[in-house]
Amino acid sequence: MGSTPYGVVHFFPGGTKEQYDVSVAAVHPADGSLPEGQIFHAGGASAGGWTIMAVHDSKESWEKFRDDTLLPRLKEGIEGGFTTPPEETTIDLYKVMP
Repeated sequence: MGSTPYGVVHFFPGGTKEQYDVSVAAVHPADGSLPEGQIFHAGGASAGGWTIMAVHDSKESWEKFRDDTLLPRLKEGIEGGFTTPPEETTIDLYKVMP
């Protein structure tokens, strides 16, 4: 990788597995692959809600996905998906191990 990997953690207070499944299906490719530039994705229940962790190959690829895909779909509303905006933490990653 020529650029610095970029990590994003989203916490959805009160979020559920069902909301996660619907939301991911609305913003990820239909074939189940990762969006362009995303190299890792994980989601799971956490205290008080649902947490998603993603790693992109660069901050720029994260911003492209966020601005061109994620935010427009969230603003439209995803029926059955998360009902509140996420609490976001971003990380300029030092190391990503396979």
